Amino acid sequence: MKSLIIYSSKTGNTRKLAEAVCDFLPGETIVKPAMDNPSQEGYDLVVICFWLQGGKPDPNSAKVLEKSTGKIFLLATHGAAADSVHAAGAMAAARELAGSADVVGEFNCQGEVNPDFLKKAAAKKPQPPWVQDAADAVGHPDANDIAELKKVLLEAVSSIS
Repeated sequence: MKSLIIYSSKTGNTRKLAEAVCDFLPGETIVKPAMDNPSQEGYDLVVICFWLQGGKPDPNSAKVLEKSTGKIFLLATHGAAADSVHAAGAMAAARELAGSADVVGEFNCQGEVNPDFLKKAAAKKPQPPWVQDAADAVGHPDANDIAELKKVLLEAVSSIS
C-alpha cells in the first residue's frame, strides 16, 4: 500500500500525529505539508491532518480537501473535546470540502492550545465553544491519543486493503 500523509500544523500537535501515522502505517508512506498542496495522484490512501480555524479545517488543509478524489482518512486536532459538537461540526465541514472523495475513516483529537491564543479567545464575547474544553487539552496529543489513532486508522486501512 502506498500512502500520502498531508498535514498542517500551527502549534505542533497535528505534526506530532502525522509523524506517528507515518511510523505505523503499513507500506510506503510519504509525508508532505498541506501548504505545498501536493498531488494526491497514485496513492492508495491519503491521510489529511488538519487543525481547526473558526470551526473548520485550516485554509491550507481546506485547499487539499477540495481537490481530494480518492480514499482519504481525516484527522483533526483542536482544543475542543473530541466528542464535542464543535469537533463533530468541523469534521462534517471537512467531509463536505472533500466532496466526492471516499472518506474511509476519521479521528478527532484534542491538542494543547497555545496559552496566549487561549487567553485571547477566552476574552472574546461570546467565547468560542471550545474554550471551556481547552483546560482538558493540556498535554495532548499524548501516548493514549496516538494508540487510539493507530487503532482507528489501521481498522480503516484493513477495510481498503
